[in-house]
Amino acid sequence: MREEADPVEALVHQLSRLPGIGERTALRLAFHLLQAPPALAEEIGSTLVEVRRSVVSCRVCGVLTRQDPCRICSDGKRDDRVLCVVETTSDVAAIERTGMFRGRYHVLQGSLRPLEGRGPESLNLGTLGARVAGGVEEVILATAPSVEGDATAMYIAELLKELPSRVTRLATGLPIGGDLEVADRATLGRALSKRDAFRW
Repeated sequence: MREEADPVEALVHQLSRLPGIGERTALRLAFHLLQAPPALAEEIGSTLVEVRRSVVSCRVCGVLTRQDPCRICSDGKRDDRVLCVVETTSDVAAIERTGMFRGRYHVLQGSLRPLEGRGPESLNLGTLGARVAGGVEEVILATAPSVEGDATAMYIAELLKELPSRVTRLATGLPIGGDLEVADRATLGRALSKRDAFRW
């Protein structure tokens, strides 16, 4: 007869699958949940179910949102001539916190990671060309300053090279190997304002 998996080990395993959560942190979180009043685990569980049920990808830009189209795509005061391409919804939030960008977004929902089986078909690229061709004058490639982010930016720049839009990349100042969501406000704002033309 097969021995059932230990429920605590199963919880630690599931928590450690989250980005930025190692096994030690997952173990600490698991024991915190077990020692806390049962209502805490129930509230977290019901909130997760509700979020998964009510949050969708914006059909225009791909950002995770409760309204479709999202509030940014619905905002008539945004600049349609500038399109910022980012990897995730958290990158949109990071750029919005700077208060320096009033254009539109396109969320890729990831980056190219061939070793993990994530190729171009896994990214939200289907409508990008049409959006850019619809009057966008500048495309800002705001992927993470990492090997995967650079590869993704190069791939998108190649896709868009026949279009008349100017393609730029966030300026240096962001840490190599870092993610936009953890960059401080001043660094990200400076990188956004000092962006350079993308070079193949």
